[in-house]
Formats: sequence, C-alpha cells, structure tokens
Amino acid sequence: MKTASVLAGLIILSCASGLAAADRPLTPQQEKMVTCNQEAKTKTLKGTERQTFMSECLKAERSAQLTPQQERMKDCNKQAAGKKGEERKAFMKQCLSSGNS
Repeated sequence: MKTASVLAGLIILSCASGLAAADRPLTPQQEKMVTCNQEAKTKTLKGTERQTFMSECLKAERSAQLTPQQERMKDCNKQAAGKKGEERKAFMKQCLSSGNS
C-alpha cells in the first residue's frame, strides 16, 4: 500500500511539474513513469494489479539504465560482501578507483 501511495505521489508530481514547465524536456524518471503508465493503460490494469505492474516496470527500467559508475559500484558492493569497517572502506576505495569489477 505504501508503494501505491508513493507511485500516486510521483504521478501527481510529474503531472504538476509538467504543467508548470511544459517547455522543459522530461527527466529520465518522468520518461519511465510515462512509459509505464502508458503500458498499464494499454493493458487496462486496475487496483493492486496496476500497482504491482507499475512497481515492477519502474524497477526493471531503472536497473536497465545503470551508468558505468553505478555498475562498478554494484559489482564492488557484491565483492565486498562480508567485509566490514575499515577493511570494507579500503576495499571499496581500491575497487572503485581501479575500475576492477
């Protein structure tokens, strides 16, 4: 239910900001919202089914568009599993700066 409230809030904000600045291009997040909303409308989804679809759609879109730096961070985080404190901090610094993944 909390996800539904957040999604509804994002939709309202997207619409409101779109009206206030119709001449500005959409942000990537706004583009994702528009695309997912269009798909949900095409599939005539309602209620919980729509909320679930929107949540999955936005997650899928987000993970598909990671930048190289985000990918490196994700890989380094996986490799750092089990490390804590200074050991993890040193590992992450080395991993991110060298580009090893």
